[in-house]
Amino acid sequence: MADFLDKAKHRAEELIGEAKEKIGHKTDNDDLAAEGTKDQISGKTKQVGDDISDAASDLKNKLTN
Repeated sequence: MADFLDKAKHRAEELIGEAKEKIGHKTDNDDLAAEGTKDQISGKTKQVGDDISDAASDLKNKLTN
């Protein structure tokens, strides 16, 4: 099962990415905006992995009990 701290880190990565993207757009800094988008995608992808891990663990528990 995905660790609470890992989930928090992945969500934080997504939120930081959102902030970078917004700041990049406001300041016309395309590199920062692109980095923010990349961070958001990375964080969301990791969260999907966490969800899959949790679902697999739940399924395993249901099948073994």
